[in-house]
Amino acid sequence: MAEALAAYERHLSAERDLATLTVRAYVADIAGLLDHAARLGAVRPDELELRSLRSWLAKQQTLGLSRTTLARRATAARVFTAWLVRTGRSTTDAGAQLGSPKAHTVLPEVLRADEARALVESAAALADDGSPQGLRDVAILELLYATGMRVGELTGLDVDDLDPARRVVRVFGKGRKERAVPYGAPAADALSAWLESGRPALAVVGSGAALFLGLRGKRIDQRAVRSMVHRRVADVPGAPDIGPHGLRHTAATHLLEGGADLRSVQELLGHASLATTQLYTHVTTDRLRRAYQQAHPRA
Repeated sequence: MAEALAAYERHLSAERDLATLTVRAYVADIAGLLDHAARLGAVRPDELELRSLRSWLAKQQTLGLSRTTLARRATAARVFTAWLVRTGRSTTDAGAQLGSPKAHTVLPEVLRADEARALVESAAALADDGSPQGLRDVAILELLYATGMRVGELTGLDVDDLDPARRVVRVFGKGRKERAVPYGAPAADALSAWLESGRPALAVVGSGAALFLGLRGKRIDQRAVRSMVHRRVADVPGAPDIGPHGLRHTAATHLLEGGADLRSVQELLGHASLATTQLYTHVTTDRLRRAYQQAHPRA
């Protein structure tokens, strides 16, 4: 079991080139599955049975895990057992018939256009003193809202990933898939101020090529960005409490409300499936319905 888990981790990291945090999450799920199977008497990967997988999911349900988490773990189990068969570690795919609960579709919280404007403007006002941290925060907020990129994609950016002349940034998404994402003039101005005045003040010998730096001069981490976004959003009256992923939802929603087509938004966000992007059409429809109910005399 331990050998199979270690080999699977290498497969996810080296062959599928998944992000470190993604690999860690998948391995943790499978480690829990194998531990549960071992308690039921399985000692080798080819001894995994469908009943063991179902028992594992049932236990997760008794712990109060959400349907979304259960659905993700069922998917992780199916992918793992299929990999066992492909690599000759098992002759039977125990997870092929494993069902999973249908995850609830939760409409994401997003900022209104005026709230998004207030967010970056309030951050810019606080950065008027020219502090490196203030310039960095404004550049991060502008770039997140302009591109809809994931927080992990943002923290992984290098200076050379920016093309200021064309106002395009090169982003490496899930599975190290590369895409080029445009950004607007406000983001370009904020990035220019950060690169000219902010970054040089924080850079140290070990900064390398990282675009955004923490206060110690190293590449900024995701937790610091999340904390900053929540803190800045809290300064906007009436705005929902969102983090970087909420800004991603906001960017997609505002693009669709502005007339962008689904395929373009899919490319911008780096979604592998158009079905994922279609979630945002439900958001805009929900807003339209609320506006109709409030405004139409026969609603």
